[in-house]
Amino acid sequence: MEVRRPFIVFTELDGTLLDHHSYDWTPARPALEALAAIGAPVILASSKTAAEILPLQDALGLTGLPAIVENGAGVLGLNETGEADGAAYARIRATLADLPAELRDKFTGFGDLTAAQVSSLTGLSEPAAEQAKKRHFSEPGQWLGTVLDQAAFLRTLADQGVYAKQGGRFLTLSLGHTKADRMDEICAHLGSTRTVALGDAPNDIEMLDHAGIGVVIANPHRAALPPLRDEASGRILRPQAPGPVGWNSAMFEVMDRMKEELRHSTDG
Repeated sequence: MEVRRPFIVFTELDGTLLDHHSYDWTPARPALEALAAIGAPVILASSKTAAEILPLQDALGLTGLPAIVENGAGVLGLNETGEADGAAYARIRATLADLPAELRDKFTGFGDLTAAQVSSLTGLSEPAAEQAKKRHFSEPGQWLGTVLDQAAFLRTLADQGVYAKQGGRFLTLSLGHTKADRMDEICAHLGSTRTVALGDAPNDIEMLDHAGIGVVIANPHRAALPPLRDEASGRILRPQAPGPVGWNSAMFEVMDRMKEELRHSTDG
């Protein structure tokens, strides 16, 4: 029997569904349970790896759903083969190795660090940092040079088919797929075109713009996102509370809005 899904939720993790510092998601539990009760799937869309996403899906009650990993460079749960063997990651690392030293030396990726160093940089436990290093599709890292040198770094990479997205913490290199690309694939797989997206960082803007309703989660640790497409029309929500507290309140507002839209369409 075909499952009827009222809408699909796509959400960033760090700084959005997960607290920026503690990675706690429990303030969003009421909304997660309410979404499950109405059959609205929650799709995790993050820079995290498959190794990190799978246990999070279990903890959040989302086992078996698709997920967007490594900033859209990969997707889980759609029987994708692609470059899941790590060929994409190997290509990115090889492209970095071929850069002029004056550019390469100013970028420190996860592949340049030990698990202990990733742990120190991210606040993850060392075992969790080890999972974060198990990359197949993309390379997050820190740019340590000037803005001018960064522009040269990005141009040189783009000439080789490697592209960058700035997230809340890291500059992430990939072969060019985006979270918005993956949204369409997952919507087709799950059979719904009504979408909600939540995020807090520049690399979430395409996803937020692509969704029917976008929710910009406040992150006091960085500048707020600029006004987004159709924001003046009310398509974009901006809850005041940060992280999972804002996520929870926004999702209840979205669910109320969806109920009202359904009631009006039925009355009509």
